[in-house]
Amino acid sequence: MIHHISIAAENPLRVAQVLAEIFQGQVAPFPPHPGSYMVLALDEQGTMIEVYPDQTELLPGSGQDGLEFSQNLFAPSYSATHAAISVPTEQAEIEQIAEREGWRAVRCSREDLFEVIEFWVENRLLLEFLTPSMAPRYIAFMNPVSFQQNLQELLANLALEESAPLAKV
Repeated sequence: MIHHISIAAENPLRVAQVLAEIFQGQVAPFPPHPGSYMVLALDEQGTMIEVYPDQTELLPGSGQDGLEFSQNLFAPSYSATHAAISVPTEQAEIEQIAEREGWRAVRCSREDLFEVIEFWVENRLLLEFLTPSMAPRYIAFMNPVSFQQNLQELLANLALEESAPLAKV
């Protein structure tokens, strides 16, 4: 179980406030790194997102020292990093929040196995939100027993698609 993740944002406070609204949680400063904030879902799992200023990097410490914060002026605008997170907020409200912020939000199917709302924080970082009505299907799919069965079926279907002859144009 993932309890917290960290992300970088152009406007860490605003991003933290928006995410706290979706989580129905709260925002607090993150003292180890000035200008950073914690989004606390206030749920039983201790879910949290740390929001750092843009261009923040985490570097390994030396010896037994923990991580170090650094700034990379050449940090990329986009990243392969994303997270799927269950939230207590329904689709309509998430879409309203995204529209208010000018951020992209779209409901997407993942190979007809489950659905998520792609929520693009500052239109550059992907968070996949699972609403209360979407989460059960995702959880059922990811159940270890059903996942193995679903994975075998998915791989078999992909193999059939790859082996199918190309249509002539």
